[in-house]
Amino acid sequence: MSISSEHKPLGKQVTGSLHTLSPIVELNVGGEMYTTTLSTLKKHPGSKLAEMFTGQPKLRTDSEGRFFIDRPGTYFKYILEYLRSNQVPTQCIQDVYKEALFYDIEPLIKQLEDSPQIFGELVGRKQFLAHVPNYSENIELMIRIARAEAVASRRSSVIVCVVRTEEDAARCQDALNSLDMDKKSVVKFGPWKAAPGISDLLDCIQMDIEAKGYKISFQPHVAEKGFRFKSHDFFYKFLFTWW
Repeated sequence: MSISSEHKPLGKQVTGSLHTLSPIVELNVGGEMYTTTLSTLKKHPGSKLAEMFTGQPKLRTDSEGRFFIDRPGTYFKYILEYLRSNQVPTQCIQDVYKEALFYDIEPLIKQLEDSPQIFGELVGRKQFLAHVPNYSENIELMIRIARAEAVASRRSSVIVCVVRTEEDAARCQDALNSLDMDKKSVVKFGPWKAAPGISDLLDCIQMDIEAKGYKISFQPHVAEKGFRFKSHDFFYKFLFTWW
């Protein structure tokens, strides 16, 4: 009597309905190998992960016949542990959260968003930065200016003007008119209507630029003698160190 296809390992099979194949699944996730069950992967029917293994196979296989998912394999073990035992990870929270979003596992997403790390980022910092006009664009502008000045230099600096209120914005413009520099090279942040202050915004700027791999520091910018405003009220120098 011949062996029917339903007894063949799922990881070796690329055709036919997944409903009729072996419940044991072999996976290659970004080079990391996993073995689990079909029911574990389909535990949350509305998720993208479940859809990958519903009906006809929707994934390519590697040379060994394992289903291949082109995502970071390191963090998939936390996804799998949650599916197996409902255990919410306590390590690599930010990275696991990205994977939970990709696989669209809604219960895990919600539980991770309640963690201090994600809650603080989403509800605190991100909500604050949403009140700062053109924040992301200004971060990219700072990086472009710094890179343009990096030729044959160890460091390059970017002058930032930070204003919290409309009144400060007007005073900042007067100060800019008195500065002996190219005004186009000054990056302006603000004003905004939210509780965090200037020091909080400066920390956010440094945090987000460092997250892109740059080595950066900042300090109040002291203008030359004769400047008719206290420049450190508005202006800060961000220093990029290249080597």
